Amino acid sequence: MRIGAVDIQTPVALAPMAGVTDLAFRTVCRRLGAGYTVTEMVSAKALCYQDRKSIPLMTLAPDEHPAAVQLFGSDPESMERAAAIVAERARPDVIDINMGCPVPKVVKSGDGSALMRDPAKAAAIVKAVIRGAGGLPVTVKTRAGWDKGSVNCVEFCRVLEEAGAAAVAVHGRTRTQMYAGRADWNIIRAVKAALSIPVIANGDVFSGSDAAHILRYTGADMAMIGRGAFGDPWIFAQAKAALAGEPIPPRPPLRERCETAMEQFRLAMAVKGEKIACLEARRHYALYLKGVPRSGYWKTEVCRVETMEDLERCTRGILRDLSD
Repeated sequence: MRIGAVDIQTPVALAPMAGVTDLAFRTVCRRLGAGYTVTEMVSAKALCYQDRKSIPLMTLAPDEHPAAVQLFGSDPESMERAAAIVAERARPDVIDINMGCPVPKVVKSGDGSALMRDPAKAAAIVKAVIRGAGGLPVTVKTRAGWDKGSVNCVEFCRVLEEAGAAAVAVHGRTRTQMYAGRADWNIIRAVKAALSIPVIANGDVFSGSDAAHILRYTGADMAMIGRGAFGDPWIFAQAKAALAGEPIPPRPPLRERCETAMEQFRLAMAVKGEKIACLEARRHYALYLKGVPRSGYWKTEVCRVETMEDLERCTRGILRDLSD
């Protein structure tokens, strides 16, 4: 598919997820088959105020292309200025706008999925980001609607297209659903039928087969995988196989899973330092062990790690006690 002039060879993307899709995790997913990656959401106002913590969030790996930096905010002026900062400092291929985050602290500020209640402002934000983006294509990630009584995604996405959005990604849940219930792929299908720009399908893609199914059912141009990639970056290779009609490869042996987890944690340490990398590894390592028989003890031990040596020790114990 193409987003503006940007070619994407593999129609499987890693969704932006706060606290998850950092540089380390994106690097691992990219190596294992993700054709397109998007950063964690970055606050436009924080960038305008030169917040130091925001710069690492939008930093891309040297070979991480095509990729997008995602901005969030509801003030067009701040969004325009932030887009210019992103274009100059991060040099992504695409700038994405978050109009789908359902988290209360984001929505209360009028950001994220709150913008679905104000299409005119959403359009003004798209136009502002385009002005600041310096020629980079601008996309939007959104949801089915605010709640089941206001599923306005088709009309909302038409407004975004008219404002100049180069593509839209649609999560098939409403804001009030958060991540509960089932994603409505029918609404994504309706959006695809109504627009001429590319549509990216998101929601309930937990396997390679799901990725192939959502594309075939909705007619979307790309499948975007979020929670399905937690602890399982091999899902991208599985999706590619499913789309090609080839046998889907199984998850790799435990040793390879542990080696990949440690690769991610070392990459994170190089960017964030040992303390933060190890704190975040507590959650991620447990996800890599999901479904491994008799792994309860080691999941508990992983939640206590404080140093990289602790992680190495846990890895040795996991391989000794649980190796398949």
